[in-house]
Amino acid sequence: MRSPLLLVLAAMVASALPAEAQGLQNMREQDRAYRATQQGQILPLPEIRARIRVPGAQFIGAEFDGRVYRLKFLRGAEVIWIDVEARTGRVIGRQ
Repeated sequence: MRSPLLLVLAAMVASALPAEAQGLQNMREQDRAYRATQQGQILPLPEIRARIRVPGAQFIGAEFDGRVYRLKFLRGAEVIWIDVEARTGRVIGRQ
């Protein structure tokens, strides 16, 4: 009886690890963005968001790689990515 319970618990722990790793990655992105914003190196995400409009689409998230914000919008079933230079707020790509 003990072995099946241990296997179930081990499987639950193992399945939670990728989500936890993703959470840590997001935290690092947020920390980098916060520090760069505080040092005046980049524009804050709310300011970038106020500049970027996608008619008929809903903003659903952003990623940050240290120099580029990647904004994600949803219009119907279509996902729209807009890459914005974090320092200037200039749109540098759309997908």
